[in-house]
Amino acid sequence: MLSPAVDVALVAAVVIITLAVVAVLGFKFSRSYRDLGSDADRATYATLHTVAQASEHLRTGLTPAGASKAARHLRGLLRCQALLVTDTDGVLAWEGAAKEPSEVMLLAQDVLSSGRTRIFKGPQLGSVTGEQTGIAEAVVAPIRVNGRVVGTVGAFVPSVNAGLVRATNEVGAWVATQVELAELDSSRTQLMEAEVRALRAQISPHFIYNSLNAIASFINTDPERARELVVEFADFTRYSFRRHGDFTTVAEELRSIDRYLLLERARFGDRLKVSLQIGPEVLSTVIPFLSLQPLVENAVRHGLDSKDGTGHITITAHDAGAYAEVTIEDDGVGMDPDRLRAVLAGHVDGVHVGLRNVDSRLRQVYGEAHGLVVDTAPGAGTLVTLRIPKSQPAHRT
Repeated sequence: MLSPAVDVALVAAVVIITLAVVAVLGFKFSRSYRDLGSDADRATYATLHTVAQASEHLRTGLTPAGASKAARHLRGLLRCQALLVTDTDGVLAWEGAAKEPSEVMLLAQDVLSSGRTRIFKGPQLGSVTGEQTGIAEAVVAPIRVNGRVVGTVGAFVPSVNAGLVRATNEVGAWVATQVELAELDSSRTQLMEAEVRALRAQISPHFIYNSLNAIASFINTDPERARELVVEFADFTRYSFRRHGDFTTVAEELRSIDRYLLLERARFGDRLKVSLQIGPEVLSTVIPFLSLQPLVENAVRHGLDSKDGTGHITITAHDAGAYAEVTIEDDGVGMDPDRLRAVLAGHVDGVHVGLRNVDSRLRQVYGEAHGLVVDTAPGAGTLVTLRIPKSQPAHRT
């Protein structure tokens, strides 16, 4: 059997090699523990399994609930009598043989202010020491994210050795990686929310003004139709400006599009013709909120509004194997492909905001291969195609 010092050093070495893999891939284990014959193999398996379990509880960052659950696994990883996790304000988790002593945050404050790993002994630990707890010393390491110390992790043991110091530092670095990943996820969510707000801002000045003008034109000549349009307008804006949910369904988005086109037809009259070819099997497919309506609005505003005579918009949605494929086509003025590339790359401000916004969000959610496919040329109209995976267990409306 390995000695405790060698065992802790081995754990630290394994952590250095495997933490990145576990954090990025969410490592799953299928090999039986009994198949791993040597002490080194079993230590490797145990370390991987422990950090994988702990990572699940830190996906939302350094929170009391997550830190408390992760601490149970991290204590086993460091093989200490008690484990401490703090943020900059207070204790998030105390897991171990003793009750949480009032002095531990003072130790953490020392590390938070200096940014360095510290070893504490005897009287410095206060009431946590004693024969009943088995604690005489502690090592506390900083949790450093993007150059700033956001918390600490501490191991409380009978005696601190070099292996434990190294292992505690590596656990602190691993926790920092989990916090960084959580902040990245949060940033992505905030970016998506900001882009949805940008779409709502785009809807507001153009569509609302035109819709109200169209409704006003019917108040005296056709009050019944004016009342119907007001109801449709209210339903459309209620959906577009809702404050919950990043995702919706194809069916819900098409209902919103139907209201939008009804209001636009009140303005364009017989100049606007619409055809729909919708496969019922794709209606329940989950899609990002406001990912179809802005494309239809783009077809009306930039494709048909500048065109003389009648304009046609064709919307199709059908099953395409593992995907739901949606196309929005207009026979409007089209645009230069080079300008289109500049728009999608964000090099042109103030025009085709919806097109660029939807393309960006689709790539964020599903990957770079799932952006919009746009076929267009001056005077040749525009065809926009998007393919959405039908199976999306992580996304809910």
